[in-house]
Amino acid sequence: MPGIQQFDTTTQMLQKVLDLRSKNQEIIGANIANAETPGYSAQSFTFEDQLKNALSENGLRSVSTQPNHIPLTPTNLDQVTGTVNTKRDTTGIGDQNSVSVEQEMIKLSKNEILYETAITMLSKKLSLLKYAANGGA
Repeated sequence: MPGIQQFDTTTQMLQKVLDLRSKNQEIIGANIANAETPGYSAQSFTFEDQLKNALSENGLRSVSTQPNHIPLTPTNLDQVTGTVNTKRDTTGIGDQNSVSVEQEMIKLSKNEILYETAITMLSKKLSLLKYAANGGA
């Protein structure tokens, strides 16, 4: 939603979640598309821990004493990018493809449900803002 001023942390978080879930969907789709490709290594995308750390106010945070220090964890939502991990086939048999279509379909369903949940939450949040902006009418 470029160009729209963010209302609060919840709205920013939901927007970030939608972006990250979209990226996860792309990675899962690529895995499914390459399920029959010899030598293809399945990828997984994780961002939940980074998101939790960025939203945590009570947790211990690393402090950099120099401006050139590399932050260990994201300190705000803009820094949450997620991590792509590659799972190589270690069985040594077959075509060296590590994709399990069944597992990817489960991930796909879970990701879709969580994406739809974030959309519903954002929609409700914007409806409340609209209601308040209209004076409760």
